Amino acid sequence: MTEQEKAYLHWLYQAAGVSSRGFLRSLASFGTAQEVYEQLCSGKLSERIAPRYAKKVTQMSEFSEGYDVAGAYETLRKRGVSLVTERETAFPKRLKEIPDPPWALYYVGKLPQAEKKAVALIGARDCSEYGRYMAGQFGAAFAKAGVQVISGMARGIDGIGQSAALGEGGYSLGVLGCGVDICYPRENQELYDALLAGGGVCSEYPPGVMPKSALFPPRNRIISGFCDAVLVVEARERSGTLITVDMALEQGREVYALPGRATDPLSGGCNRLIRQGAGLVCTPEELLEELYGDNAAPAGGTQTKLVFLEGIQGELLEILDFSPLPAEELQRRYMEKQGRSIALPLLFQELLELCACGYAGQVGGSYFMRILKT
Repeated sequence: MTEQEKAYLHWLYQAAGVSSRGFLRSLASFGTAQEVYEQLCSGKLSERIAPRYAKKVTQMSEFSEGYDVAGAYETLRKRGVSLVTERETAFPKRLKEIPDPPWALYYVGKLPQAEKKAVALIGARDCSEYGRYMAGQFGAAFAKAGVQVISGMARGIDGIGQSAALGEGGYSLGVLGCGVDICYPRENQELYDALLAGGGVCSEYPPGVMPKSALFPPRNRIISGFCDAVLVVEARERSGTLITVDMALEQGREVYALPGRATDPLSGGCNRLIRQGAGLVCTPEELLEELYGDNAAPAGGTQTKLVFLEGIQGELLEILDFSPLPAEELQRRYMEKQGRSIALPLLFQELLELCACGYAGQVGGSYFMRILKT
């Protein structure tokens, strides 16, 4: 496809709106994007299009008044935004194979490499400390093993996993529900900048398209479409994360979930997925083994494991949880399990030493949690 053809496609996606897929399909029957533009300018398009699309044609005409096709596309290129269409060999192969693939992708940075494994790391926006920790562990381990991390750059699990992957020098792609020139959510500006520098962001929506709730469910099919597998770290029983899971299953992708407590609402969705047949994984190594089969994962993968210490620190490790607990609760549990009390100053001293050694984490001053040391 020539750059001139792409310039007219860029015009078409802005004028018609890429979310209007039925309308775009109708326009495709009238020829190339340039031919549609010429028919619109001559007034012939209004005569040929179905009456139900008359309002859309009027909107296209209003948008196109004074529009510089070549100039707008050149501005796009100068801003570092690339456009690849489904008809090109450079279009991601995995996306070509899914039901209802995007007609085109706008992207900045790099798209995933087809020959490398890719995992969608997704989950709750309002995640727990346990979820935050595990998302970071999986994201970092995937990066070290050469697995590409795909997600939606959302607050919570998505962004944490992507940041961890980039932090280990790995690749991550953010699939957006808006234009690639817009950082959403704003609080993830640092992640957005890191993706532009060391990974990539992409969208089927033209630059300038603002985030809207209706645009996010369709983008989820692209997240799962890029991947070999989907990992859900945390999700409630009714969660938008499960939309991605449904699309992944429709695309024939493997789905895995991290189990959680039966009483934890943030693990309700994960536990239900496991009950319905999703793969249960507790460590990155388990998922890497699933991805690579009998072949060993590439060098550099982490070996995450529980450790067992002696003395008071070992006793404290036994009662520490992967969710933060206050020191007073740990003091009570210690008394209950060991049959003897421990003074708060000594408790804090031992806990802080565990934190310094990487076996525990301190949250909010007086809360502590267990960490899987790598």
